[in-house]
Amino acid sequence: MPPESAPPAGQRILGALIAGGRSTRFGRDKAVEPLGGRALLDHVADALRPQVSELVVVGRTWPGIAHVADRPAPGLGPLAGLCGALHHAAEAGHAAVLSAPCDALPDLLSRFPEGGGAADGCYLLGLWPAGLLGPLEKWLAGSGDRSMRAWIAARGLPLVRLPVTPENFNSEAALRAYARRTGLT
Repeated sequence: MPPESAPPAGQRILGALIAGGRSTRFGRDKAVEPLGGRALLDHVADALRPQVSELVVVGRTWPGIAHVADRPAPGLGPLAGLCGALHHAAEAGHAAVLSAPCDALPDLLSRFPEGGGAADGCYLLGLWPAGLLGPLEKWLAGSGDRSMRAWIAARGLPLVRLPVTPENFNSEAALRAYARRTGLT
């Protein structure tokens, strides 16, 4: 990981693996799917770890990584995972959360503006200032729309076009094709 991927000097960034989903498009729990002999979630954790001060997994437990619960409750989608991560970040004194779903391989921190934003086309990949906790809690309490896209638009957060679209595995075929391309079979 290049040095510019490290947290900005003096700022603590929480890395959050959002992993509480049902994997309905994949058909089974994709976080545990093997890639090169290791679980997919472990690969994502390895990609995030050098970019952050602390790493947590949100929405599930995982060996060797601290657990954070979805907020305000499980089953509310990725925004509840992000809300849980922002809550933990605020309590632990982190300036922001760098989030990634359990099925995307990111190199992200240096790609986002300091004020936060999300990856265009993969909205759960993002940098979220800890100050967004209150607005997100209000959104989840009052809005019927729990989509990442709607909340990002309502907050006026920028969408960042990444130079390379991160791999995102919503099917076993996509994961297997990536494994063949990279030799991680």
